[in-house]
Amino acid sequence: MKSTLLIFIDGLGIGKTDKKINPFFKYKFKIFTEYFKQIPSLDNQNIKKDEFAFLFPTDANMGVPGLPQSGTGQTSIFCGINAAKKIGKHFGPYPYSTLIPVIEKKNIFEEFLKLNKKVAFTNAYPAIFFDYVNKGRRRLSVSTLSCILSNVKLRSSTDLRQSNAVSAEIDNKYWVEKLHYKIPIISPKTAAKRLLRITERNHFTMFEYFHTDHLGHGRNKVDMENRLSVLDNFLFYIFTHIGNNTNLIVCSDHGNLEDISVKTHTRNPALTITIGKDAQLLRRRIKHLYDIKKAILGLYK
Repeated sequence: MKSTLLIFIDGLGIGKTDKKINPFFKYKFKIFTEYFKQIPSLDNQNIKKDEFAFLFPTDANMGVPGLPQSGTGQTSIFCGINAAKKIGKHFGPYPYSTLIPVIEKKNIFEEFLKLNKKVAFTNAYPAIFFDYVNKGRRRLSVSTLSCILSNVKLRSSTDLRQSNAVSAEIDNKYWVEKLHYKIPIISPKTAAKRLLRITERNHFTMFEYFHTDHLGHGRNKVDMENRLSVLDNFLFYIFTHIGNNTNLIVCSDHGNLEDISVKTHTRNPALTITIGKDAQLLRRRIKHLYDIKKAILGLYK
């Protein structure tokens, strides 16, 4: 079975070659220094490891003035439309109200289900989230809203305990220290193995990591080093253990973390990575955020 794993990382752009403002150069990510052997920058935006692994820029501005935002950026990625152009501005962090019908009909989970394919959203949600939703609240991220509108399972603490989900911060640390769940803190490698195992059972699997955007806004250097180390080790294991029948796409909705000299998003290109048998084809087809969904679905049609 051909599988596709989409890892969405919020607020990850390609920035300047400056370790004072760009964590890529300060912390020496293994995914760059060991896997791709190069660190991406505005002067080095396209990196090829071999015929099966590419790192490249994706346009997050999409012809619309202002700073790209998560609501329109994520809608563009997951629904295959220029959401910012459709509403006439970048908007976020949640989707603009008039985009919700579009998300319901065109989200990538819905499109895969129409093709009778198996899908999975692997993030686990705590009980307080389900209480929030059950009260009728709808200030939700595009990914979460897509799942609710398309009846895709949202995984719970039970799934996390049974190793059938991955926490948003990868290692369960927030669940243990902030939410006081009695679950083990796990290694990035263990979380990566879990995600790959779920991926092998589905045609399309998605994992969402949003802490990069929070780190870019908050610029907490102590927390940043620890969190980015976890993310790097998680991704490095996945990059080096991806299955022969799996295509991996790592993408983002806008820049932020790559320039911590500012607390806002940036207009830098979003960082995108494709790995797998169809990596070169995906790389050729993806130029803008709204190309990502179509490129992925094209592998199945």
